[in-house]
Amino acid sequence: MGRVARLSAGPLRVERRTRSTMHVAVVTGPGAVELRNEPIPRLGPEDVLIEVGTCGLCTMERRLFDGTKPIYPVAPGHEAGGRVIEVGQAVASLPGSPQIGDLVTVDLLTRCGTCRMCRRGRSALCKRPQGGTLSDGTISMGAGLAEVVRVAAAQTYCVGEIPVEHAAMGEPLACVVHSARLSGFRPGDRVAVVGAGYMGRLHLALCRAWGASCAGMVDVDEQRRAEASAAGADWVAGPDGLTGWLGQHDVVFVTAGTPGAVELALDLCDDAGAVVLYGAFAKDVMASVGADRIHHHELSIIGAFSQEPEDWRTAAGLLQSGALAADLDRLVTARYGLADVADALALTVERPVYRVMVGQEAERMSGSSRTSRER
Repeated sequence: MGRVARLSAGPLRVERRTRSTMHVAVVTGPGAVELRNEPIPRLGPEDVLIEVGTCGLCTMERRLFDGTKPIYPVAPGHEAGGRVIEVGQAVASLPGSPQIGDLVTVDLLTRCGTCRMCRRGRSALCKRPQGGTLSDGTISMGAGLAEVVRVAAAQTYCVGEIPVEHAAMGEPLACVVHSARLSGFRPGDRVAVVGAGYMGRLHLALCRAWGASCAGMVDVDEQRRAEASAAGADWVAGPDGLTGWLGQHDVVFVTAGTPGAVELALDLCDDAGAVVLYGAFAKDVMASVGADRIHHHELSIIGAFSQEPEDWRTAAGLLQSGALAADLDRLVTARYGLADVADALALTVERPVYRVMVGQEAERMSGSSRTSRER
C-alpha cells in the first residue's frame, strides 16, 4: 500500500505502490465475468484513491449478470466502502476533506452538476450522468468490484471506525434517506413498507431509528416476514392479511414494484397519507387510482429515485453513529473474495438475498472466500 512520506514542498501523501496495476471485475456477457488487470489510476488534484474493502452487489449487478440488463462489457459495483490511500494535492490542504487512512463510503455514480436538475439541487435526476471507462474503453458503472477506485474527494464521506461492510451500505442507505426525506416523514408517524427485501428492510430500520410510532411490513414470503419481525417490525402480514392495518398509516413505502402494489399502498394510507414509490416497476405496469379519492383525502403519491449529497451526508452520520449497526449486520447474506466474484454474482441469481459482499475485507471476515447467513 506504499508508505507515508512528506514532500519537501507539500502535504502528506502515500507513495504509489511498486505495482502499477490492480484487479477489476468486468461482466462480459450473461453469466460471464472476468478479473482484468487495469492500470492503477492517476489522481487529479481533487481526487482520492480508495482501497476497496467491500463492495455490495445490488440489483443492477444481478441484472447485468443474468442478462436482463445487457450492457457489455461493463465494470460494475457502486456500493463500496474502503480506506483512503492517496490524496490529490488540493485535497490534502483542505481541512475536513478525506485524508489518508480515513474509512469512507463512496459515491461512484457521478452527476454532471450543470444540467437543469443538478442546478435545481435535484442531482438524483441528472440529465447527463457521468459514466467513466477503463483504460481499454470498457464502460464503468461504478467499477467498485476492484482492488482500488479513484473518485473525486467531494464524493467520499468519512464514517469513522465502523465495519467496512457498513460503509459499503452508504449508497443504498443514502437512497433510503432520500426516500424518507421526500415522503415528509416525521417522528411519530405510522409507517408501512410494502416489500421486505433489502431496501425494504433499510426503510424499516431508518424509520424506526427516526422515531416512527409504528412500523410494519408487507411481503408475500413467509420467511422474509419472519425475519422482518425479528428485526423489529411492529407487525408483518401478507397482502391478503391486512384487514386490521388498512387506513392506518401516515407514510407507505413501496419497495417491491409489483402489479397492485400502488393500490395496496393507498389502501394502507390514512387521510393526508403519502405513498412513496421507491422500488422500480416494469414499464408496462399501470396503477388504477381514483382521482376523487386522492383529492378528498389529500393523499400524495411520490416517486423516489437514487440520492443526493444531502442524503449522503445524513447516511454517513447514521453509519458513524452506529444507530443502525445491528440492522445492517442482519442484512449481510454472504461474503466472497474478489477472486470469487463469479460465485458471488451467481448467488444473487440463484436465490433471494439481502446483500452479498465482495472484496478483500469480506474475504477476511468470512475466514474463507465464502460464508452464507440468512437470505
